[in-house]
Amino acid sequence: MSPIGSEDDGAPPQVEIVPEPRLRRQVWLRTGSGQRLAYATSWWDANHVDEYLQNRSLPIWDSLSRLHTELYRDIQGIYYGHSPVLEQAFQEKGPFWGRHYLFWHDRKPLTLIYEVFSPYLRKYLGPIC
Repeated sequence: MSPIGSEDDGAPPQVEIVPEPRLRRQVWLRTGSGQRLAYATSWWDANHVDEYLQNRSLPIWDSLSRLHTELYRDIQGIYYGHSPVLEQAFQEKGPFWGRHYLFWHDRKPLTLIYEVFSPYLRKYLGPIC
């Protein structure tokens, strides 16, 4: 995790809802063989992140479900498009799907999450109709 303080960090504008100082977490989700399936970035309140991500090497959902954390997922944006940068990173031609959302807990913003999905997922999900 990287400290970003009060910077917007190029995040969606909803990052302003996450209390400062903030931390940024970035991960690639991969198959067992290393194929990239998704990219995710999340922004957290640095003063409370350890309450929810007690083991930062675990996926966010694993950490939150182990704690039985009740959440509300508030989808803020959905994206579909092409990007040479993403094509290079995923080693796949676009288009790419993405989304960003807030997780709320006890009526307070817990984290902002931004995800982009590889077209390689069609191998598992089937073609887009």
